[in-house]
Amino acid sequence: MDFRLQTLAAGGLAGLAADALLVVVVGDAVPASLDAPLAAALKDAVAQGDLALKAAKSLYLHRVAGVKATRVAFSVAGDGSAKAFKAALASGLGTVKGLGVRHLAVAVAGGEALTDAHAEALVAAVNDAVYVYRATKPSAPEAPKLQRVSLVAAKAESAGLQKGLARGEAIANGVMLARECANRPGNVCTPTYLADQARDLAKEFGFKVEVLERKDVEKLGMGAFVAVAKGSAEPLKFIVLRYNGGGKTQAPVVLVGKGITFDTGGISIKPSAEMDEMKYDMGGAASVLGTFRAVGQLKPKINLVGLIPSCENMPSGTATKPGDVVKSLSGQTIEILNTDAEGRLILCDALTYAERFKPAVVVDVATLTGACVIALGHHHSGLFTADDELAAQIQAAGRQALDTCWRMPLDEEYDEALKTHYADMANVGPRAGGSITAAMFLKRFTGKFRWAHIDVAGTAWKSGAAKGSTGRPVPLLTHFVLSQGTSQG
Repeated sequence: MDFRLQTLAAGGLAGLAADALLVVVVGDAVPASLDAPLAAALKDAVAQGDLALKAAKSLYLHRVAGVKATRVAFSVAGDGSAKAFKAALASGLGTVKGLGVRHLAVAVAGGEALTDAHAEALVAAVNDAVYVYRATKPSAPEAPKLQRVSLVAAKAESAGLQKGLARGEAIANGVMLARECANRPGNVCTPTYLADQARDLAKEFGFKVEVLERKDVEKLGMGAFVAVAKGSAEPLKFIVLRYNGGGKTQAPVVLVGKGITFDTGGISIKPSAEMDEMKYDMGGAASVLGTFRAVGQLKPKINLVGLIPSCENMPSGTATKPGDVVKSLSGQTIEILNTDAEGRLILCDALTYAERFKPAVVVDVATLTGACVIALGHHHSGLFTADDELAAQIQAAGRQALDTCWRMPLDEEYDEALKTHYADMANVGPRAGGSITAAMFLKRFTGKFRWAHIDVAGTAWKSGAAKGSTGRPVPLLTHFVLSQGTSQG
């Protein structure tokens, strides 16, 4: 997709040359600044009851008198924020994306000046609207004909908007990679497939990449990670990606992504209903790859490390059993009471491995617990950290990216639930507060660096009619990484 700025010419919006013009109307009244032909059409539509000036309402009109663009769509934003703008765009794009539109011009009527956040939101909304999964579905609908999107703005706004478009395109490409990986079935997107994706990124953007095999992680002492992989015929992979955009002495940001490419639950097997969605259990890994894709395009002055422990969790004669005790890379022992609590087992060894990079900060991302979905639903990802400053930075990144998270508690009292007679800790506690006790488990492996955990079980994919990967939290992670580069630069 070609995104570009278009300066408003003397002929105004009515004189713009495009296959379609999408006008985002801010507020509950017809803006006084709107060109006469467009204002007349909008007033008539409101008077006839064809369009209500309420948030996310939209209307399509064909060949409006006095307007050069063949097609006109109006969409209403509740206010002038980037969030409201994105919601209005999603509604308006729904009216034109299935048509023969190749060049779409987008303009705003009413509200304040556009910012880089609006430009980024435009790219995200368009890419989400036109995305169609077809890797394993030859009969998928044809992709929309849309090839070019112009954001119409005053010349004075152009510098910031251009920056927003560039950042938006990089993040959208990262989201696309994450979605494509996660949407592929488990027999295609295996640990080996994720390793190949990492190698492809390294080749394209000059990253360093290393892929450790089972013998390598056994030699290191990653007993928790190996325990999860024991039941599967698919070989595990431990993927290490490195982007060196900062100084040699600059401590890196480390992202750790859970890469369970299919999760049956192991011996503690899941119910069969909706088990197919467990192909999305590598959403954390996909988001780390997607963030590297965005960073590779943006080239910030920062050092970044990605760690992806990846395997399947399968039942078999060699699988780990409930009650087994394993020794983690940290030296701490773990009683595995439930083999379906496997994500924390592969993450804990990756977190210990992160120590060797002497990181400035470590953020792990995982579709970790159904309990987080119960707590927060599907709007906010769950954020866990004992570091107030780090929490504020991550939450700010989420707001800027329109990819939000909500901070959850990490009080020491929750740690009591992990006690067991037979090891240093159990891998699960009682059902109550399950997302918190999972985070408390991970916290035991993070004593040597600043750390945050993001649970994306409720946000990394959608079920139902819109079933599929969302690519979250690539936008949040990218904004966070960029903010760390600014703070260190």
